[in-house]
Amino acid sequence: MTVKETIMTVVDKMNKDPEGIQGMNTVYQFDIYGVGNHQLHLKNDSAEYLEEEASEANCIIQMSEENFVKLLEGNLNPTTAFMTGKLKVKGDLSLAIKLQNLLDRYR
Repeated sequence: MTVKETIMTVVDKMNKDPEGIQGMNTVYQFDIYGVGNHQLHLKNDSAEYLEEEASEANCIIQMSEENFVKLLEGNLNPTTAFMTGKLKVKGDLSLAIKLQNLLDRYR
């Protein structure tokens, strides 16, 4: 799957069952090496994907395309990826932890 397809799968699941994103007003940005920036906007109890850097992000995740797809598919532990340098976080680290919980719920 491509980065876009992987994110859209999660976005679709979030919008079908928005309980896990209720009350959130967050912009996640995924800087994927060699691919570009992708944003996930969580607000008004809904999720939206943007294939660009449209807004200032609260939390930026940087990693390779291969590791990103593995992460979203549940084949890469985010904590291990962070500790081994496969994943870098800029901005609010607590939102990165929240993202891990969201991915666990919406995989």
